[in-house]
Amino acid sequence: MMLQAQSAIGLLLLALLAWALGGFRRGVPMRVFVSGLALQLALAAVLLNVPWARRVFAVIGDGVNALATATRAGTSLVFGYLGGGPLPFPEPFPGASFILFFQALPLVLVVGALSSVLYHWGVLPAIVKGMAGVLRRLFGLGGAAGFGVAANVFVGMVEAPLMIRAWLAKLTRSEMFVVMTAGLATISGNTLVVYALIIAPVVPDAAGQLLTASLVSAPAAILAALLMIPPAAGETATEGGDGIPERLYDSSMDALVRGTQDGLNLLLGIMASLIVFVAIVALINLALEPLTGLTLQAIMGWVLWPVAWAMGVPVAESATVGASLGVKMVVNEFVSYLALAQSGGAGLSDRSRLILTYALCGFSNLGSVGIMVGGMTAMCPERRQDIVKLGLPSLISATIACCMTGAVVGVLTAP
Repeated sequence: MMLQAQSAIGLLLLALLAWALGGFRRGVPMRVFVSGLALQLALAAVLLNVPWARRVFAVIGDGVNALATATRAGTSLVFGYLGGGPLPFPEPFPGASFILFFQALPLVLVVGALSSVLYHWGVLPAIVKGMAGVLRRLFGLGGAAGFGVAANVFVGMVEAPLMIRAWLAKLTRSEMFVVMTAGLATISGNTLVVYALIIAPVVPDAAGQLLTASLVSAPAAILAALLMIPPAAGETATEGGDGIPERLYDSSMDALVRGTQDGLNLLLGIMASLIVFVAIVALINLALEPLTGLTLQAIMGWVLWPVAWAMGVPVAESATVGASLGVKMVVNEFVSYLALAQSGGAGLSDRSRLILTYALCGFSNLGSVGIMVGGMTAMCPERRQDIVKLGLPSLISATIACCMTGAVVGVLTAP
């Protein structure tokens, strides 16, 4: 109970931190604060504790396994044993034959293609529209901003603004910040599947847990963003975005082909980012260790350990969790999840491992800020100045939102 109370106090402190970073601005309606915390807790409580919701987790997990099996059939054909086919030699130890690029990352291609088809058939837009309506009633968001936030739960930080491109230039500064924060506080469906496959050995019901994290982080992102940059006095919400977005594909086959191409671009981007950012961190560590005896991860662990404590992590484990959060911000969440899987969650209790899993579930890192700002300024050049100025603040607000999600799980999970 003490750790759960610690998480509850930490949840309020994280909200206070967002308000403080915004300069304690007035104009944040009390219903936004109450709705933000209540919706996070309610969503997490239902998805974590209600039996039928837990069964949905099992179905999602089976779906991920089916996608992985189907993808392995394709990678085995193209890459042979490198892609998961039968080995022509004995495996020296379990996992020795696993190659990330050839066996896990190609899932991005399959999920990207399927997502495009579901979009073309109207399935994804219908789900997003329903979620947008809920957010609009609870937070008073305009239709365009609500649609953008809801879309971010399923698609990436560039694809979601693309769905409201017709209204992007009309968004208020506060609404723009909300959409940008939501883009960095959640993950897309194709990366969710890859992350779930990676952390499945150390996190039970990994796919369902990550989906829950992305859902809970949506209201957390709205709350953090509005606490930092509330609507200006007399500002009215931007309407629009209530209808089905523009038609993107000519046919199901066109959606399949173009979705595959988009997935390929993402796959290559992930590969390049992993190589470059891991190399940069290694280079920094090569310079730091001889001088200080510390690594970048260790430094970030000490800097962010109060945040880890605020999520309900015991003091003895806070530095480890803080280091993982630091790697996520400096490099990306992929590397943090990979490290969590490779270490088997060593040094962390089951509860702390679950809190960390939720807190890592978001695109809140420096590289993603660059991608989002570049994509949004290309879509809406007339708002370039606003978008660029909001880039780094949105990274901070999204990080707070992800940590609030971790704290919510801490409140609902007994030691």
